Amino acid sequence: MARIDVNHIRHTYLQNPRTDADFALKEVHHTFEDGGAYALLGPSGCGKTTLLNIISGLLHPSHGQLLFNGRDVTNLSTQERNIAQVFQFPVIYDTMTVYDNLAFPLRNRGVPEADVDRKVRETLEMTGLADMAKRKARGLTADQKQKISLGRGLVRSDVNAILFDEPLTVIDPHMKWVLRSQLKQLHRRFGYTMVYVTHDQTEALTFADRVVVMYDGEIVQIGTPAELFERPRHTFVGYFIGSPGMNVMPVAIDGKTAKLGSQQIELPGVPKAGGGAIELGIRPEYVRLGSQGMAVRVSKIEDVGRHKVVRANLEGREIAAVIGEDETVPADPKVRFDPAGINIYADSWRVEMGA
Repeated sequence: MARIDVNHIRHTYLQNPRTDADFALKEVHHTFEDGGAYALLGPSGCGKTTLLNIISGLLHPSHGQLLFNGRDVTNLSTQERNIAQVFQFPVIYDTMTVYDNLAFPLRNRGVPEADVDRKVRETLEMTGLADMAKRKARGLTADQKQKISLGRGLVRSDVNAILFDEPLTVIDPHMKWVLRSQLKQLHRRFGYTMVYVTHDQTEALTFADRVVVMYDGEIVQIGTPAELFERPRHTFVGYFIGSPGMNVMPVAIDGKTAKLGSQQIELPGVPKAGGGAIELGIRPEYVRLGSQGMAVRVSKIEDVGRHKVVRANLEGREIAAVIGEDETVPADPKVRFDPAGINIYADSWRVEMGA
C-alpha cells in the first residue's frame, strides 16, 4: 500500500486555458494516507473522476506532481504505478471462467501457479464467488460481474492502491449495500489504500473513513461523516450532505445576534466574519418546532417513516425542520434554532465564532 501525495495538481482539457473556469481541476493539494479509505464525493462534473484518473495514470496532469511513498510517479504509466482500478461498468473477460478472470492479472505478472491458486481461492471466498468459480463470466448478472471486477482488484497483494470509479452504479439497491459492506470489511482486514469516487452521499458516508467533498474542480472539505454533518466548511457541503440539506439564509450580524428580517437569533458566539455575503446555516435536525420562538407558516409535512420533514416559510425564506414520527405540528407553529447547530458563513465559507 502507499501514501499518495497530490501536490498542487491542476488539469484542463483545453489547449489554451485562460482562466480558472477553463480547468476541470483548479488546484488540488492533498495527502491520502497509507491504508486509508477515502471517498471522493461530489456532483457530476466536479472533477472527481479526473482526479482519480490522474492518480491511476490514465491521465497526465497539466500542472503539479504526484508522489507514491515520496517517489515521483507523475510521468509513470498505470502499470508502473502498480494500481488496481475498478470502473463503473465491469471490465471482465466473458469467455473466461470466474476463476480465470481473477487469475489473469497474477499470471500476467508471472506469479507461480501455486500462489495464483491460493490467492484466487481466497479472493473467491472474500467476494462470495466461490460457487461460481468454474462458470463462464458471460451470462452472469451485473452485480456478479462487478464482483469479478472487484475481485480482480483485490487479488493482487502488491498494489499501491485500489481505485473505484462509481463501481456500484449498475447494481441493484440491496446488492449495493452487500458489496459496500464487503468492501468495508476487506479494508479493515487488509488495510488497502482505497479511493472511491461516487456522487451518492450514502455510499461515501458508509464506506469511507474520510470523505473528500469536491465542488467546481476544488476540494471544499475533507472530514469524517460526523464533521461534514455538524460543521460544513462550505455552504455546498451543507446542501449536498444530509436529506434534507442544510437551511441557509442571509442574515446581518450584530455581535452575538443574527438578524433575519424582523427576527433576531441568538448566536453561540461572536462570528469572526469579514466582508462579503453573510449567511446562517442550520440543519433541519437542529430546528425546534413548537409553541415558542419565531412564527412560521407550514406549507407541507412529509412523513418519511422514522421522522417527519416539515416545510415552512420563515420571514419569506423556505426552511425545513425534522420532527419525530409521533410529534404533531402546533396550530400556531413557531421555531427556535438550537445554538449547537448554528453555523455562520461569509461568501459561502464557514467562519469561526469567538467567545
